[in-house]
Formats: sequence, C-alpha cells, structure tokens
Amino acid sequence: MLIAGFPAGSFQTNCYVVAPAAGEECVIVDPGQNAVGDLDDVLREHRLKPVAVLVTHGHIDHMWSVAPVCGARGVPAWIHPEDRELLSDPGKGLSTATRQQMFGGLTFTEPDDVRELVDGEVLRLAGMDLTVDHTPGHTRGSVTFRLPSTEEIPDVMFSGDLLFAGSIGRTDLPGGDYPTILRSLAVKCLPLPEDTVVLPGHGPQTTIGHERATNPYMAEAEAASSAGSGSLRHGRGPTRGL
Repeated sequence: MLIAGFPAGSFQTNCYVVAPAAGEECVIVDPGQNAVGDLDDVLREHRLKPVAVLVTHGHIDHMWSVAPVCGARGVPAWIHPEDRELLSDPGKGLSTATRQQMFGGLTFTEPDDVRELVDGEVLRLAGMDLTVDHTPGHTRGSVTFRLPSTEEIPDVMFSGDLLFAGSIGRTDLPGGDYPTILRSLAVKCLPLPEDTVVLPGHGPQTTIGHERATNPYMAEAEAASSAGSGSLRHGRGPTRGL
C-alpha cells in the first residue's frame, strides 16, 4: 500500500494520494487550495494514474482544486449529496464574514463527472476497497473513507474534519451541529479497532486507540452514547479546521 500526503495551501489541508503500490492507479483525497503542483509531483514521483477524486466534505479548504484536478485527469469526483452544492458554491458552507473576505471574484464549478456517495457503500477504485461512512456534524455531508487492514498495515481511516489528533472539527459554520458530530464519533469511530490509523484533514496522523484514551471529545461521545442520545449537549465545540 502507498499513501502519500502533503498539507496544501494557506489552510494546510492534508491532501492524500492512495494506491496499491507505485506505478499503479490511485485515488486522490481532498485536493485543497494550491494542491495541483505538489499533487503532480507526487503522481510523477510514484508513477501513479489517478482514477477518482474523493471529497470528505464540501468546505473550500478541501475542495478548492477538485474541478481542475478532475478536468486535467478526466476523472470523476465523489462527494456526499448533502454537500454537493458546495462544489459550485462553497460560500454556502462559510460564515457571512468569511465569505465576504475570501471570495474576491473567485468562481467555482462542478467537475464534468460528479458521483454521489452513499453511507455504507464500498467503492472499488484503483484495485482497492474503500468503505464510505456518512459522518455529519462538521457539515451535513461529511464522510470518512476506510481501507481494510492487510498483512502489512492496520485499518486506515481518512477522517476529513470529523476527527483530529486531540480534537474534532468545528461545528459553528452552516451545516454544523455539535450533538450530531458527537453521534458520528460514537457510531462510526468508537467501534473501530484501536490500531486503526487515522489520517485527518489537518494535522498529524493518530490512531483510534490513542484518541479514545486522550481525546476529550471522544470521551464525551462515548459517555453520551452510553447514557443515551438525550445527554448529547448543544454547544459550539472546538474550532479546528476551516
């Protein structure tokens, strides 16, 4: 398995390239701002041919370069239908102040080929099986992608802005909801094996086991899940990510 990642643009959003091995087909996860140059370097270095772009959610720091990458390579973009409108109008996912500050004449369009993700489906791409989990809370259409373990590596989860090392995604932007993100953590993250490698949208990699032991939001999600959904409190939560 080959997984290469780099932080893209001023948001330092992690873009990942995933392939069974060098010289084979690959998928690209979350090509953000100014990702094209570094992405081309990775593809050239490892002799990879992209077959799809996967988007964990529609915030601009994760989808900025989706259309140009898809257009240049002739590949489809996969995104959850709840966030699809953000591909052409990412301002809908931002606060009014941020939207006014950021979009000075910028326009965005959907790629020619957009395909919608379904919770629980397994995408067979580039010779790999990637399980899609719908994980709303940061946005309504947030998803994670999971690769099963092999003899060489444990399970891997591309968590987008659901789960970070020591934190979780912010919930104070349009489409965000704190009780919902805690529920996504409880349902989609807590049951995973402890050695599952988490490759987040921002910051360093971690594991499910480490986050269960140290991340206060995972602890809150576990406690709320055990007590029943009625104990999920309302609040802004952290402000990590865009």
